Amino acid sequence: MLKIGILSDTHGVVHPGIVELIKNCDIAIHAGDIVDIDVIHKLNPKQKVVAVQGNNDAHISCFEEVETLELPGGKLVVEHGHKHGHHQPSHDSLRSTYPDAKIIVYGHTHKQVIDTEHTPWVINPGAAGDIRNYGSAKCLTININSPDDWDLKSHKFY
Repeated sequence: MLKIGILSDTHGVVHPGIVELIKNCDIAIHAGDIVDIDVIHKLNPKQKVVAVQGNNDAHISCFEEVETLELPGGKLVVEHGHKHGHHQPSHDSLRSTYPDAKIIVYGHTHKQVIDTEHTPWVINPGAAGDIRNYGSAKCLTININSPDDWDLKSHKFY
């Protein structure tokens, strides 16, 4: 089994509950708007952290705008999403850009979205910090139990 923790839009602050959750994950994915690199240093998954630049991360040059992970059962693509529509990234645009992905992760809106009606799945973990988190810090986890069994779970921290 492989466990992946997914967060976004920390804007310099990550909820302590999310930090604890990530410790039990194999991989952590940050979908941008990190703002302060210390947020990344707080994340300690068992294997690695994968992060992308958001529209507020031009000063953090060590990350790319898009990352791709080859995982058991398919490809996961992560980007911040702001180039697919300013206020609400278009899922159609994301899907047409990455048609061979199993799942596309984006951030930017600070709102959690789980769109699994079409392939590739399109998900947004929501804001993991305290800026525009709509009442709670949020993140997602994916348990990959087998190539055909990906279990997606939402987490909220008050």
